[in-house]
Amino acid sequence: MSTVKAILIGILIWTLGASFYTISYFFPLLENIEFQANLVLALALIPIACLGAKIYYKKGSKMHGIKFGLIVLFTSILLDALITVPYFIIPYGGSYPAFFGGLSFWIIAVEYLLIVFLYWNLKVKTIQS
Repeated sequence: MSTVKAILIGILIWTLGASFYTISYFFPLLENIEFQANLVLALALIPIACLGAKIYYKKGSKMHGIKFGLIVLFTSILLDALITVPYFIIPYGGSYPAFFGGLSFWIIAVEYLLIVFLYWNLKVKTIQS
């Protein structure tokens, strides 16, 4: 059940993150709108990732933070492959390799894993010990 819960939280986190990313396009403040969207996502991901971890660990799950983070990350990657790239990237001239090979994608992925690991380390691991 804990893996299913992690996947469901991954869907929630992906939905919130994709929403922030998309909404940022409607408010162009920077000249490079793609950079702006990635920046908005990177900043929004901090509270979104903490919220997801808080929900997941609320009932005392004992899953390691890295494992939880990887499940959520892979859920997001799958949703990006099934929804984001074909419907929002390819129609505007992008591609799978460009999306998944982009530095910003991997920076945000590592950021997410670090946030979840730090949350687990500071809020969960110390309680379980």
